[in-house]
Amino acid sequence: MWQPDRPFNELPDPPIDQLETKAVLKATIEARTALASLDQAIRRIPNPAVLVSALPLLEAKASSEIENIVTTTDELFRLASDTEEQASPETKETLRYRFALFAGLRSLQNRPLTSSTAMEVCSRIKAREMRVRDLSGTYIGNPATKIARYTPPEGRSIIEQKLSSWEKFIHGNPDLDPLVIMAAAHYQFEAIHPFADGNGRTGRILNILLLTERGLLREPVLYLSRHIIRNKDEYYERLLSVTRDDDWEGWLLFMLEGVRSTSFETLRIIDEIQSLQLTMREELRDTTSAGANADLLDLLFEQPYCRISIVMERCGVSRPTASKWLRELGDAGKLRDLRVGRERLFINHRFLEVLSA
Repeated sequence: MWQPDRPFNELPDPPIDQLETKAVLKATIEARTALASLDQAIRRIPNPAVLVSALPLLEAKASSEIENIVTTTDELFRLASDTEEQASPETKETLRYRFALFAGLRSLQNRPLTSSTAMEVCSRIKAREMRVRDLSGTYIGNPATKIARYTPPEGRSIIEQKLSSWEKFIHGNPDLDPLVIMAAAHYQFEAIHPFADGNGRTGRILNILLLTERGLLREPVLYLSRHIIRNKDEYYERLLSVTRDDDWEGWLLFMLEGVRSTSFETLRIIDEIQSLQLTMREELRDTTSAGANADLLDLLFEQPYCRISIVMERCGVSRPTASKWLRELGDAGKLRDLRVGRERLFINHRFLEVLSA
């Protein structure tokens, strides 16, 4: 019998035969259709690095914001390719989220998604080695009143046993749709709450890794945390409702709607990015001595805070030439010129506006 203030050591596995209800199957078809459209759009893009550079940063920002780690899109992109100490602690931690996502993707090349993957991801997020917790007193609730809404399983051996069940659920149910597995496994992981910190962000990265592992997503560009941050209260209430009321259907429908809606929103972002790329290609030709330089165009989207030194390296040109190209775009109002200390940055502000709309 679950009680909010007692460790839920009897946490059950997802009820396999109860997950794919009629409503869930209908929502799964709609989510799969939207996700397939997104994946096809990614395959058509000549340079997917533009999306792979940008969208995981937005996912990192939203996922971190769910945990009240707040930074700005502007600061994230300005420091994304830098390790400057001037970054705020919140920005550094958010940037580590993207680093953890890509570390997780690399790990899938050598081994399937397991609890070891989760440990690696969480360790990257927290910048220290994270192991299964062996602490008592962990609970989810109001830290001021110390009233628990939920208390996860306690004891390392029990948590490791629950993680083993989580792995078996992910890989041992080929008849379940991967989207249903992703959503149910996300609840299961969050209910286990295996680490002392970073569980929410780790679990949301695992969602993307699972979809990638199953071949539903070519690149990690699903902006799923946008749905969660917009519906943060419902997200936590739906998680609790599974534990309290066994309401798997409500939880699965919430997550499937997130996949469907954010797939279409990401498609809109892709369309707007491609439209802006076409516009800027014409602007390069008409307003600069660079002409329609493809390397320069790609760079302005891969790194919207562009440095002269990066243009020199990427385009194989001298410093005077790189400086001239960027200055011409700045003078024409196509890029925004910004000085940070002794450094000069040229900002693709229209691209950032598309991303943050």
